Amino acid sequence: MNSTLHPDQLVFGIHPVVELLKAKRRSVFSIYTTKPRPKGWSVVEPLIGVRSVQVKYVTRDVLTRMAGTTEHQGIVAIAQPFKFRTNCFTADKSPFVIVLDSIQDPRNLGAIIRSAYCTGASGVVMIRKASAPLSGVAFKASAGLAEHTEIWLAPSTSAAMQALKSAGYTLYLAMLGGKNATSVSYQGPVAVVIGNEEVGISKNLTTYGTPIELPQRTTTISYNASVAAGILLFLIANQKKLIS
Repeated sequence: MNSTLHPDQLVFGIHPVVELLKAKRRSVFSIYTTKPRPKGWSVVEPLIGVRSVQVKYVTRDVLTRMAGTTEHQGIVAIAQPFKFRTNCFTADKSPFVIVLDSIQDPRNLGAIIRSAYCTGASGVVMIRKASAPLSGVAFKASAGLAEHTEIWLAPSTSAAMQALKSAGYTLYLAMLGGKNATSVSYQGPVAVVIGNEEVGISKNLTTYGTPIELPQRTTTISYNASVAAGILLFLIANQKKLIS
């Protein structure tokens, strides 16, 4: 991959490129693919339409070097940098958001964004430092749904949580020792916080909201961060009748 590109400028895989083109939130400069064209090209081509997108034909090895993985499905796009929100969400327009406290794995990041979109969450809060970037791997894991998601890139988790509390959100922190998440009556507007894969939510942040915990078989194990996020998002969305 060109070292001058920002990680969020490179999008690969059929679904991510399709959603990138459908969303029309940022310019697409070029699309690289192979000859013969991949199976999913018939879905991609009509979306290019009259947009001034250069289509370039290269070998699969070139695509693999660009993407840094063989999971590109024969298509890589170069786009304008992702358009993050520059300020906090507001409770009236975004009543249900998820905060990601230093998620390290880009696949977890993408999977959580995908679950957030599917469950009707209004937005996602990412942290500028000590977090996985929104990259091609994350876009792929989100099935391209990051392109349709409002994402605020906050300076720190504490700053994000303070801003959300000031905006009227009730914060729920996913952590061991919390209230049973299946029996909590969630008070809106809701902000649910998911911690780092290894250490969970930072200890200095545990007083910002109500700790909640998913029931599990024993206390010696725990859910994967993206799985826990998906379950919690579903529980809250179902209770709030955001999905049907």
